[in-house]
Amino acid sequence: MALRSRISSGAAAAVAIATSLAFAAGCLHAEEVIRIGVAAPLTGSAAAYGKDVESGVRMAVDEANDAHPTIGGKPVKFVVDAQDDQSDPRVGVQAAQRLVDDQVAVVVGHFNSGTTLPASAIYAKAGIPMITPAATNPAITRGGLASVYRVIATDAQNAGNAGAYAVTVTKAKRIAIIDDRTAFGQGEADEFEKAVMANHGTIVNRQFTNDKAVDFSAQLTAIKSTNPDLVFFGGLDAQAAMLVKRMRQLGMKAQFLAGGGVMDANFIKLAGDAANGAAVWEYGQPLNTLPKGNRFAAKFKQKFGVDILAYAPFAYDATWVAIKAAGKADSFAPSAINAALKATNHDGITGKIAFTATGDLNKPNSTLYQVRNAVWTPVTTKTGD
Repeated sequence: MALRSRISSGAAAAVAIATSLAFAAGCLHAEEVIRIGVAAPLTGSAAAYGKDVESGVRMAVDEANDAHPTIGGKPVKFVVDAQDDQSDPRVGVQAAQRLVDDQVAVVVGHFNSGTTLPASAIYAKAGIPMITPAATNPAITRGGLASVYRVIATDAQNAGNAGAYAVTVTKAKRIAIIDDRTAFGQGEADEFEKAVMANHGTIVNRQFTNDKAVDFSAQLTAIKSTNPDLVFFGGLDAQAAMLVKRMRQLGMKAQFLAGGGVMDANFIKLAGDAANGAAVWEYGQPLNTLPKGNRFAAKFKQKFGVDILAYAPFAYDATWVAIKAAGKADSFAPSAINAALKATNHDGITGKIAFTATGDLNKPNSTLYQVRNAVWTPVTTKTGD
């Protein structure tokens, strides 16, 4: 069946699946609706991240619909079913059940590891595949669930890179750790500590807070007394900014280092002058170094009126992976999509996407950035196994 000349270049991924997901020039039959679920924090302190994820999904869905797809010989329309999990595990389970009740074909989400872990079991029980574009706790894909996938590096890989680099390249001799005690923050702090110890580094102090805290004086005073030359934080951008700002107010000159969820404009805005010199290991590689990165960023800004925050490209890729799987299966049944996902080989915005036997991304990248003159500057990128 001929491709329509009006397919946008942003939907170039559709060309690769034209043999299995036909894009008809027109059809007289009623469209079959295929619901793609997205679950993320759409309200609350992490709402900006959640909207970033949702926008990535919507962009992919709109491009697919513009190409007038058919599956199983029927014209179909993909519809986004967005649920707000509020970054709360309890609400996340409720959001997951709503998506199951809505009979979605696949879910892109969640954002937080703490919501993804319990929600993934809900989807697995219903036989619905879940592809997370942002949740990085290794336990998500270690539970033996056959319908869970991830298009981003795990904390074992990203925070593991951070710990190894801190010891072997930065040559930090006295390392302290603080985390927000969420599944994400504590998880990446644990992986960082493991990597430090594996490389014969020294942890002089470890503290924790919670993800609602705004003052870290007690923890930092305890850390300062151990005279660290590097402080690692497991948590998100706003708290990271407040933490590094308080470090400098207390006269601490130690290198500030964080894992994912920190490398964005919000951190620099909130931290002010204290941001300079801060370093972060973030998932993936710089978008502007990828073949499709700059064009994607420009189209995203044109469509939504804002710049990409962090995870929209991963969410966009996760959605196209799901759409391609439906095309390959020639079915919108969740079980058929799940079977097709296992053979994924997709050239995405964020790079090559294929899954390991556990559903993790094969050969993921992560990048070290540092703030220099109030700008995040890439330092090095590492490709994992």
